[in-house]
Amino acid sequence: MGSWMRMQKVASVAVAAAGGAASFWFAQKTLDERKVLNSWTTSFEPSSCAKWDFNWDHRDPKSLVQPLADSSDPTVQNRYNEKLDKKRSRVVRHLILVRHGQYNMDGRSDLERYLTEKGQKQAAISGERLKELDINFDKIVRSTMTRAQETAKIMSISLPELKLYDDALLEEGAPIPPEPPVGHWRPEISFFEDGARIEAAFRKYFHRAEPDQKQDSYTLIVCHANVIRYFVCRALQLPPEAWLRISLGHASLTWISIMDDGRVTLRTLGETGHMPRELLSR
Repeated sequence: MGSWMRMQKVASVAVAAAGGAASFWFAQKTLDERKVLNSWTTSFEPSSCAKWDFNWDHRDPKSLVQPLADSSDPTVQNRYNEKLDKKRSRVVRHLILVRHGQYNMDGRSDLERYLTEKGQKQAAISGERLKELDINFDKIVRSTMTRAQETAKIMSISLPELKLYDDALLEEGAPIPPEPPVGHWRPEISFFEDGARIEAAFRKYFHRAEPDQKQDSYTLIVCHANVIRYFVCRALQLPPEAWLRISLGHASLTWISIMDDGRVTLRTLGETGHMPRELLSR
């Protein structure tokens, strides 16, 4: 009888161990399922500047959960994996960046740099284009500068259900000295002040979805060419000094998607295909 009881205990321990190992394997498999291998070669090593930083927004689950001191215990490892899963994003954040329409460049103050008649038409057409996409946008965020304010207001006629939010961080400025450098001189204080503000705007809007977000989101941001170009370079982890190599049309659309695992996709850059030829300008 004693031998039979000992056999039962051994069997119970074995079943528990197998169950723990299975649950550990399942949790680990779930976390690793997004890992991929280079399909074209097994020996390719990207250059250091080309490697993707998955924690670029400081929201990678592994950066939000305290690391394990001992990973040999399957039970402890499973608890750790459960914490990671609670911090993981599950949906996609879409940011549609709209440059303002053509404006009066002879104005000396911001109030005098209002949209021209062409700029007003450009804004209206881009608003209609966004309406035709039949997407559930959540809001319109706009720079506090006059030309962006007017552009967003005209666009909102086609999207009346959306609320308008103002953000001074999105104002135009000089984000960082460009490379290659341009011919005209600009004092360093411009980059020092504007750069910090524009970078703050990037960190505010560019990040993966929060864990409690249940559906993909689509946010419209109406701002300026320098700001958008800097955002694109930062989001794609390209040298931000390259921003001036990009050219954007007035009232153009730039669409960036931030995936749940931290990857970023540029869907469109400066799209103006919806604009009649006579209204194209930069």
